[in-house]
Amino acid sequence: MTALAAALGGLQQRGKAEVGDKTMIDAWAPAVAAARAAAEGGGDVTAVLAAAEGAAREGAASTVPLVARKGRASYLGERSAGHADPGATSSHLLFKALTDCTIRD
Repeated sequence: MTALAAALGGLQQRGKAEVGDKTMIDAWAPAVAAARAAAEGGGDVTAVLAAAEGAAREGAASTVPLVARKGRASYLGERSAGHADPGATSSHLLFKALTDCTIRD
């Protein structure tokens, strides 16, 4: 849990992005919050990662209607609306892969 929170902090420090900017933070922030809640609720590693994956999926989906305010997608302006942010989508896939590997082992 600490590693995920540190990763989120590093991403935010580096990119200066916040939730709603249509970046990977839109997937990472809810994933870390869900992981924290699952861990505090007594969940095992599989439950914590599954919670993070679900929240990351929803966070990535939430970027579709947004207009990008940070990163390369911000160059598109209004044209970025209607598409999921690639960073948020790839972040979801990262959490999905972690979850899939944990469930199989």
